[in-house]
Amino acid sequence: MVDQAGTTRNQVSGSVTGTSVQAGIVRGGLHIHQGDVTPVPRQLPAPPRKFTGRLAELELLQAVQHTGQAGGVTVLSGPGGVGKTALALQWAASVQEEFPDGQLFVDLNGFSSTAPTDPGEALGSFLRALGTSPERVPVHLADQVALYRSLTAGKALLVVLDNALSAAQARVLVPASPTSLVVVTSRSKLVGLVGDGARLVEVGPLPAASAYSMLAGVVGDERVAREREHAENLVALCDGLPIAIRVAAARLLMRSKWSVRRVHDELVDERSRLANLSPSGELSVRATFDLSYRMLEPAAATAYRRLSLHPGGDFGPELVSAVLEDPAEADSLLEPLVDANLLDEHAEDRYRYLDLLRLHATQRLESDDPREERVAVLRRIAEWYLAAAMRADEVLTPYRRRLPHTFSSPPRSVPSFGCRDDALGWLERERVNLVAAGRAAFEHGFAELAWHLSDVLWPLFLLRKHYRDRLDVDERGVAAARQWGNEFALADMLKRLGRVSTTARDFEAAERYLAESMELWTRMGDDRGVCDAREYLALLYRETGRAEAALGQFELLVEATTALGATRSVGLNLINLGHVLVELGRAPEAVPHLVRAEEIFRGLGATDPYNHARSVVALAAAQCRTGALVAAAGRAGEGLGLMEALGSDHGRAEAFHVLGEVARRSGRAAEAREHLRAAEEIFRSLGSPQAEAVRERLAELD
Repeated sequence: MVDQAGTTRNQVSGSVTGTSVQAGIVRGGLHIHQGDVTPVPRQLPAPPRKFTGRLAELELLQAVQHTGQAGGVTVLSGPGGVGKTALALQWAASVQEEFPDGQLFVDLNGFSSTAPTDPGEALGSFLRALGTSPERVPVHLADQVALYRSLTAGKALLVVLDNALSAAQARVLVPASPTSLVVVTSRSKLVGLVGDGARLVEVGPLPAASAYSMLAGVVGDERVAREREHAENLVALCDGLPIAIRVAAARLLMRSKWSVRRVHDELVDERSRLANLSPSGELSVRATFDLSYRMLEPAAATAYRRLSLHPGGDFGPELVSAVLEDPAEADSLLEPLVDANLLDEHAEDRYRYLDLLRLHATQRLESDDPREERVAVLRRIAEWYLAAAMRADEVLTPYRRRLPHTFSSPPRSVPSFGCRDDALGWLERERVNLVAAGRAAFEHGFAELAWHLSDVLWPLFLLRKHYRDRLDVDERGVAAARQWGNEFALADMLKRLGRVSTTARDFEAAERYLAESMELWTRMGDDRGVCDAREYLALLYRETGRAEAALGQFELLVEATTALGATRSVGLNLINLGHVLVELGRAPEAVPHLVRAEEIFRGLGATDPYNHARSVVALAAAQCRTGALVAAAGRAGEGLGLMEALGSDHGRAEAFHVLGEVARRSGRAAEAREHLRAAEEIFRSLGSPQAEAVRERLAELD
């Protein structure tokens, strides 16, 4: 420039980035001014010092990098405290040298006690790290995004966006470069980013071995190894959540004289577990969960709290209608909970809590919902299960006598069943929940409801046995009936308890229950009930070696039920009569009774296919004993097919047993062993005492 005195001077004015060269009149030589060199950003925090496990997740991240997915986005999603940030930083540290243009990191505070980071603030930070002087950072977000894309085009950057609240918050921070990679961590699944093509990696609790290694790595291998069993149980109580394991480890580090067992025992009691895992400061499991909970919409928060009342294991989506006053909201509430990782969809349409999250939801429920409402919701849950099970029961055993139940409110979204397979499949799938619902109903004083939840499981126990559950359910059914004060309910459940007690070889108790049942039926003047209880008493005689007494009872029962016009009961007693005659060595006498029984049940059609199949197998057994082996084989094969179609494992085992006997008597030892082994395996898996008789027959063959 030329000043007022006419002197030409060299001068650089304004903001200059990079190298500037002045031209024109140059005196004293050429001057080259080198601007500030922008350092390559290295913003990644150090990874955890003792990182444990996560091999599968690390392999997925490696695959993203090396299978042509560079330039993409990976979302690490999981519940609070599960270790998403640690995983992201561990992986980033291992690959950061492969991104020569730098690494960017920001905590977006999506789930924290402070406000989420504004995208413009985060973007401004990135722009400055990439060499933009503060005065050149645009004011408006759209202009910031445009500049960021220009600066990152063609660069190889690794960007870690930690603790994102939403897809929108993270999206503007994605570089415009096919050679860059972005890893986002969030308690949400960020479906918006996934919809854009991001890869979702779900980060769940640590497996048991990794959780143990994490505890040992912090506390010390020797100290933990001395109490390995308690250490394994301790990390199980922590649900495999790194934050909870860190709290437990901190307790042990601060108390060097404490045993692992002491900290374990502190966490055994569910009522105080969250409190013991939530000391003041950042290592608080409860505070971590509270942050996620506060982000929920009111209806989703209500569902989160109230679903913790579910007494069983996992549950289906229809159950949500039972915990809300407005059923229209139910269909849309599970997705936000799953998306926020407060519920786990561990299989298609099957949901469950982590134990610690369930405890958190329960505590929120107790603080936010009055007791009367909690009890009402629990009752609605139990009644929802009852309503659905009643529909299944009506499909499977339409001939049963039932008592009506008055629901506290009409159950909603109750499934219907178009066939027997659907009905039986639902009962089997929900067995644990149905048993738990009955237990919860009884514990809360809903005696009538508890009895119905015991009664409605009859078709499942008839076809699938489940002897241990059956004993528990029937005992509770008797107690509920006594509390309810309904004689019909008590007599019917005593009859059932007597039968399962016989199967459990508690014969003294079985005879006592059946005698009381018969006394009640007699007092009520219910002849059919008397006959039903007498049938089970006769079966008790048969199974305790009193075959002649059992035979006399069944002969009387055939006459009595014929007089009552109870055709189905006649068929049942004919089957039992045939069995006893076979056991007494009078198989030829048994055959005509069993033929008649088969005709009765075939005539009943779809009303009782299970006992039709029983009559076919029983007839095959009698024919086998008479030497009609070809006919017996055909009948046993037919019975096996019928039992398989019904889903009755016990019935399949009985058919295999007969087929084994036919093959043995026919001299086909290898075939006999095959059938008898199949029968023994099924009987043993069901806990049936018939397994012993089959084992003895196999021993004879061997």
